Amino acid sequence: MASSLYSNAQHIDFESVLAMDDPDMVSMFEALMASGLRGFLGCPAVVYEDALVDFFENASVRNGVVFSTVGGQIVKISEKLFAESFELSVEGLEDLSEMPKDVVFDARSIVSQSGELINLSGRKNQMKMPYRLLCDIVAKAISVKAGSFNAITVEKFSLLTAVVCGVKMNWAKFLFGVLKKMFSAKSKQAKGFAIQISLLLETFPAVELGEASEFPASKNSFEEDSTSFCFYKR
Repeated sequence: MASSLYSNAQHIDFESVLAMDDPDMVSMFEALMASGLRGFLGCPAVVYEDALVDFFENASVRNGVVFSTVGGQIVKISEKLFAESFELSVEGLEDLSEMPKDVVFDARSIVSQSGELINLSGRKNQMKMPYRLLCDIVAKAISVKAGSFNAITVEKFSLLTAVVCGVKMNWAKFLFGVLKKMFSAKSKQAKGFAIQISLLLETFPAVELGEASEFPASKNSFEEDSTSFCFYKR
């Protein structure tokens, strides 16, 4: 059961990917780092599987705060704690619908494999390889959406645009909003953020976390054309 909570969890070893002998891929990861997501995507990769099961089974949202119990101990995660733990920006766009259309237009050209504007109802194979990988990152590790990861969606491309074009985002509010949707009764938001939640649980000294395991338990590197990008996923 625990493994299902992070079947799409991903972790980026930024030091490794920035040392790659692939300028285009390095440039993409530099943009990702400059976006303010390094602390979130590259935080210590440790998971507490037993504690995660408890947390997800008991979590709810009350007054804009995520509450749960782990081993009988109350855990309360606020947006402030979330932002501070991952050094997330608290200024910028809060809603992807606010993404400027002219910036989205520019991004459709920048990421294109052919040089033509990509189709926002198409598939990610229209993109250059680094941006296909970025598309996976924003879908799985940021928006945590279930479904086909090969299809482009407006939300997925808006997130990609924010990174590629350097649009300032209030990542604290956006990502905490995703977290809250995971525990909202009527939401279809997929479960995720296993690594990040594990790190947050460490901030509660009274909580018994159980045995920690380094993520990924079975290490898999993302590979394309037989080149390892030191980008780990579960």
